[in-house]
Amino acid sequence: MQIYMVGGAVRDRLLGRPVNDHDWVVVGATPEQMVAQGYLPVGRDFPVFLHPRTREEYALARTERKSGRGYRGFVVQTSSDVTLEEDLARRDLTINSIASHADGVSAESVFDPYNGVQDLRDKLLRHVTDAFREDPVRILRVARFAARFTDFTVAPQTMQLMREMVEHGEADHLVAERVWQELARGLMEPQPSRMLAVLRECGALRVVLPEVDRLWGVPQRPEYHPEVNTGIHLMMVLDMAARLQAPLAVRFACLTHDLGKGTTPSDVLPRHIGHEQRSAKLLKGLCQRLRVPTDCKELADVVAREHGNIHRSSDLNAAATMRLLERCDGIRKPARFAEILQACECDARGRLGFEESSYPQRARLGQALAAAQSVATNNIATYAASIGATGQKVGEMIHAARIQALVASGWRGSAAD
Repeated sequence: MQIYMVGGAVRDRLLGRPVNDHDWVVVGATPEQMVAQGYLPVGRDFPVFLHPRTREEYALARTERKSGRGYRGFVVQTSSDVTLEEDLARRDLTINSIASHADGVSAESVFDPYNGVQDLRDKLLRHVTDAFREDPVRILRVARFAARFTDFTVAPQTMQLMREMVEHGEADHLVAERVWQELARGLMEPQPSRMLAVLRECGALRVVLPEVDRLWGVPQRPEYHPEVNTGIHLMMVLDMAARLQAPLAVRFACLTHDLGKGTTPSDVLPRHIGHEQRSAKLLKGLCQRLRVPTDCKELADVVAREHGNIHRSSDLNAAATMRLLERCDGIRKPARFAEILQACECDARGRLGFEESSYPQRARLGQALAAAQSVATNNIATYAASIGATGQKVGEMIHAARIQALVASGWRGSAAD
């Protein structure tokens, strides 16, 4: 039995990057031998075991043979005869097909049959073997790695292979859960725009995210968007979200906030009248298709519908501002409202020449929310009960008191607006 550290842990150590997880491969062992040494079997599709002390995963060396289309169309073979080189050959990229005996690795102490170390030096994302084409998830992974390793490029032969996979329909068989998993991880990388760029270049974006793909080439009004192209603006917004270290829900909202611009009638371009509601409708279908988590879906819906109103909120009086806060459910969910404002800041600053600008709407609406929250609703409810007011009337009294609180804090207008 021989145990090797493989994959991302070896790659990141060679790059001098932090290592968060270890992947281990066991060569020359049987499941019975692993159990006899105290390892706990946990693998569903192939033999994987938890170390008796560290609880890290150890997988038996295996090979894979294509048996159908899509992510699950494989027959896995494991035996004590499978070599380390055979196991590494089934991996996606050469930089992930490097193995080492020890925790501490150097370029001289690794097993590197596919020249992954040289590709690290050359900053190249290159597939290991032609078996890459058998798993469409690898297209998404390459795009995600491009967003993580921002100075790496995709090897021309790998990009061509990805194009062929898309043309042959392999991307059509991607499972929704895996698309969301890779998309979410890619959005959290340092430069998420590169994920979209790679997916567009190979043609996969129009398959997995057709609503997003339609945004390229769609013009915008140059007085508001100096970059003119909606797709370019989207990429700048995503990278601004990464720069501001926004959480996943905010980054997903940034990705989907302008979907409706892709369906703007050509006779009204470059204006996008009513794109907010079209964006919300398209977003709903996208979220259902990819089974997007509720927190991401709900935040993105509010941002899609209200980002224009939030941008223009400095022109609103107290009553209109209060209605905006209520539509955003800011009183009940103040933490989410803060994320809505962050997404809107990313949108505003994701434009050519505005990257270093401020976004006063974020602080101003935060102050408005604080003023509205300062209203003692219990006192109003008690008074309402004393005069026999119930239900909708109580809500109207609270609403009016909150508007007055905004006026008192500096908003123009009055409770009668």
